Amino acid sequence: MTEHLDHGMILHVPRRSERVLFPGGNGFNLAGIVDLPDEAPQASVVFTHCFTCSKDLKVIVRISRGLAEAGFAVLRYDLTGLGSSEGDFSQTNFSTNQADLLAAAEFASSYIAPPRFLIGHSFGGACSLSLAQEIDSIQGVVSLAAPSDTQHLAALLQRMNPAIAPEGNGQVTIGGRDYTIRRQMLDDFHRFDLPNRLRSLSKPALLFHSPVDETLGFEHVLRLFSLLTQRAAADPEPAPTNLICLPGADHLLVNQPADLPYVTSTIAAWFVRQLA
Repeated sequence: MTEHLDHGMILHVPRRSERVLFPGGNGFNLAGIVDLPDEAPQASVVFTHCFTCSKDLKVIVRISRGLAEAGFAVLRYDLTGLGSSEGDFSQTNFSTNQADLLAAAEFASSYIAPPRFLIGHSFGGACSLSLAQEIDSIQGVVSLAAPSDTQHLAALLQRMNPAIAPEGNGQVTIGGRDYTIRRQMLDDFHRFDLPNRLRSLSKPALLFHSPVDETLGFEHVLRLFSLLTQRAAADPEPAPTNLICLPGADHLLVNQPADLPYVTSTIAAWFVRQLA
């Protein structure tokens, strides 16, 4: 069943899912799934997953399907070298993630309609926030447990395997799987200035984070909120930003069954308000 929001009420309608393959931003085909309502969508959305994750992560699947049931079309996709997408993950970095997101937005424009919203989980949230201003059709961006910089991940990976920088590459284990990390990835993470990019974002943002997130501390979302709402005189107008705390939630939003329905319905209601 699917949902439309009318005068504050959520009404359900049927949904369907379609597998797609489209050219990514780095010369490789990317695999995606478009979750659609059975009638014309209220808007299209692009959902970007976290570092080493995929479009099939539970939090992404449940939210995407729930939004389709609320009348939105959602493209969730695998970044280069992950999930069912082509390419070598060890050759990717934050810049390649951005290129893939721009390609996904372009594909959504032709397959559904120009995307009105971006959603990103964790590192995908940082990517979405970094590009929301650049994509003209975007009216708002949602982050779930997103970091406030990219340097912290470079430092974490280097701690996990100190040989990466001096030797040029090394193995790390994340979520029970081994990944090859190359120095070029760390260098790109160190170079990218996410705080500076966020100071130019003036579009609405909705931030979710848990005060007890075991992967990214709550200080990250507090910094995001500050970057988006507190500006110097020469900066653009601050972004209209909402911060929602998820007490007791874990980074993947799986340990409390009520979290995903709450997050999904809140995002859907926020989308409707932005469209209005």
